[in-house]
Amino acid sequence: MSPFAVKAIQLLLSLSILIVLHEMGHFIPAKLFKTRVEKFFLFFDIKFALFKKKIGETVYGIGWLPLGGYVKISGMIDESMDKEQMAQPPQPWEFRSKPAWQRLIIMLGGVTVNIIVGFLIYMMILFFYGRDVVTNDDLPEGFAIAQEFKEYGFRDGDKILKVNNEEFPYVTEINKYLFLRDVNSITVQHTDGTEETITLPEEIGTEMFQKDVLTPFIERREPIVQVVGGEDFPAAAAGFKPGDRITTVNGQPIVYWHEFKQRIAENEGAENTIEVERDGVTEIIKVTPNEDGVVGINIGSGTRHISFSFGEAVTQGTSYGYNILKDYVKQFKYVFTKKGASQVGGFGAIGNLFPGKWSWVAFWQTTALISIILAFMNILPIPALDGGHVAFLLYEMVTGRKPGDKFLEYAQMIGFFLLIALVLFANGNDIYRWLFK
Repeated sequence: MSPFAVKAIQLLLSLSILIVLHEMGHFIPAKLFKTRVEKFFLFFDIKFALFKKKIGETVYGIGWLPLGGYVKISGMIDESMDKEQMAQPPQPWEFRSKPAWQRLIIMLGGVTVNIIVGFLIYMMILFFYGRDVVTNDDLPEGFAIAQEFKEYGFRDGDKILKVNNEEFPYVTEINKYLFLRDVNSITVQHTDGTEETITLPEEIGTEMFQKDVLTPFIERREPIVQVVGGEDFPAAAAGFKPGDRITTVNGQPIVYWHEFKQRIAENEGAENTIEVERDGVTEIIKVTPNEDGVVGINIGSGTRHISFSFGEAVTQGTSYGYNILKDYVKQFKYVFTKKGASQVGGFGAIGNLFPGKWSWVAFWQTTALISIILAFMNILPIPALDGGHVAFLLYEMVTGRKPGDKFLEYAQMIGFFLLIALVLFANGNDIYRWLFK
């Protein structure tokens, strides 16, 4: 099966799980508060549905347009725009007849479920699979440093000892910390054995984004092949074997693994002439990367595995999920820049979060990430999203005045068209990148 098909299947499965669970977050409190739910749909059923069945007072079904899902709650101004129902006198089982606090709980249910699901997945991953980490002992050659960061005093081969004067054991997380956390100083050990604490600018993350230097610290590892991919990758057919030491790419000498990857990327998917040392003999291999720019060789993980007890997995998974949410919220500000807007992606970008070969660990990790992203995006105070309904409900609870139905209808329409525009823009970016990059 092609990498594209594997990614597409994972994306569809992940979104289906998350959409159903999100809508359950609205459905369950609605039923608890004796509010009628007329429809519960995975995907949108514009004009027709692939499947539907009425059980009790609710029609359950699967639509044909995989852009989300919905529950239609009686007496609520939502994407169904059911004006006829809203023109009738309020009924006891309708959403509009319930106290504001109950309506607020119903509207917050989907986002709450997404947060809980994301955290639970991270907990279970840590408990069942553990975590692979990299310490200084696993990285004897230290880091290669981007030129922009050498100006601060960092040098090739540096090992990271402390961040903000605190021990920093999992050193390969440094780029994420620099971009999204408040890093004021980094203590490093240079190759001559001396230690130095280097002070960084206050807005180092913004500077990294503006200069497009998101990985200033690159692991330095020997370019010795340990893993050769299967028939889905060009490496095996080209003649790579485990144990090959890569010495040149297109005539340029290679000392470290990251240099090999850079040379391949610079050649933009064309054929590469690679020299490897095998059993003391130089071999020449010609290989062209696949459509994703991948050759299909790796040098191994170079990591150490950590296992967690159930209690540790709960606390560490919660902390990990919280930091993922916090990091996503913090980087969201870049969307409102010209450069950030150009990098917004739609379903293609989301699909590329999944690996080209099936891995349940990677699937659940990505699903947890998407769940947390969906929670944040849904709580934004935009009409037609849960956050828009929540904003109007909070206004009602604070002022004691409920927004008029006409106002809510117009707000819903504006929000809906805004969301359609955002979806078209994001997926348009995907198409542009696919065609021109």
